[in-house]
Amino acid sequence: MTRLSLREYAAVQRERYLAAPRAEKGALLNEVVAVTGLHRKAAIRLLRRLPRAPTARSRAGRPPVYGAAVARASEVLWEATGGIGPQRLHPFVPELLDRLARDGELQLAPEVDQLVRRVSPATLGRLLAPARATRPRRGATTTHVGTWLRHEIPIRTFTEWDDAGPGFFEVDLVAHCGSSTKDFSLCTLCAVDIATAWVELEAIWGKGHERVGGGVHRVRQRLPRPLRGLDSDNGREFINKNLYDYCQQGGITFTRSRAWKKNDSAHVEQKNDSAHVEQKNGAVVRQLIGYDRFASQAAYAQLRRVYRLARLHVNFFQPVQKLVSKHRDGARVRRVYERAHTPFQRLCASGILAPATRADLEALYQSLNPLRLRRELDAELDRLWALAAPDPHRQSHTEIATPSAKSSLRGSQTLASVTLNYELMSPGG
Repeated sequence: MTRLSLREYAAVQRERYLAAPRAEKGALLNEVVAVTGLHRKAAIRLLRRLPRAPTARSRAGRPPVYGAAVARASEVLWEATGGIGPQRLHPFVPELLDRLARDGELQLAPEVDQLVRRVSPATLGRLLAPARATRPRRGATTTHVGTWLRHEIPIRTFTEWDDAGPGFFEVDLVAHCGSSTKDFSLCTLCAVDIATAWVELEAIWGKGHERVGGGVHRVRQRLPRPLRGLDSDNGREFINKNLYDYCQQGGITFTRSRAWKKNDSAHVEQKNDSAHVEQKNGAVVRQLIGYDRFASQAAYAQLRRVYRLARLHVNFFQPVQKLVSKHRDGARVRRVYERAHTPFQRLCASGILAPATRADLEALYQSLNPLRLRRELDAELDRLWALAAPDPHRQSHTEIATPSAKSSLRGSQTLASVTLNYELMSPGG
């Protein structure tokens, strides 16, 4: 008999025992001893003693310092930065508090404000634990190795990125194909500056060479500083004559990673650095867009609207941690990270911006309200998700009629200049 069962049995027998006359108590006591196996004196004490009133369990240790008000304020800051981790959020807390207070988005009592400013990264993680989202699942890959010019484009490994200055970008393509790579779907061109972690996102109509090259050209036009280098994987969408000639004419260093060596692009699970394209594919593109399938012109236009807002939110309000050193201590690998900064802060600290460009970026930064920007981004994402296409993998014996990237290019005019060939290509044009 368990202790819980003994208490339940004793509660029933106690009422009978206390109400029974003296002659019946002996027989009842014999029954309790036989059922429970207790000594007779122990059974008497159990039946005579009234149950204790439940008491609040005392909490060992120091009383809590950061209460519900601090947790709510931390969740507002976390929401304003797009749900980043506590280690990245922590250095940005004072500046973000001042910005939200200035814009009237967050008004805190003085004592709560002081507590939020002095919270440690570990405590911030515990306060945010109920609100943090789980890691999304992985998507399907659509990369196929391109053999053209592989010997012409040099290889760059992850150990050679330490000397890369601002302007050297890693690029990759993320397919919005749902759970199947069958048929046509939209893609996202993700470009990341290795030195500053500046991120540019561009919606791509399919995976055609001209479409991807046009996306690279539009990204180049938006950059706050000249594009000096481009590093891609071995996919055919990048390893082709169009993009090679474009880089040659523009004086852009074009390199590629080793085949089947995703670590050359410093994947987050292997390099643990937030300034590389494989990490941004998951932390930015998948975190925002998800894993739905998009294949229509309406979805393409909406995806571009989403990325116009996401570009501002990621570069101005999402701090990035970069790995400083890593060494092995027995079976444990110890990593040391630098203090987290936003890509905008890193770009300003690099000292390579022209005064006019820096003044324009500073004015843009001061004009932004992070919470309002996040709300506008969420509203655009809701409109995008409403345009998701059916997933061919989940349909049985059903053909989905979607335009192919090849057919959409038949009406486009062939231009002599490589640069002009990449100007603002859109679906059907």
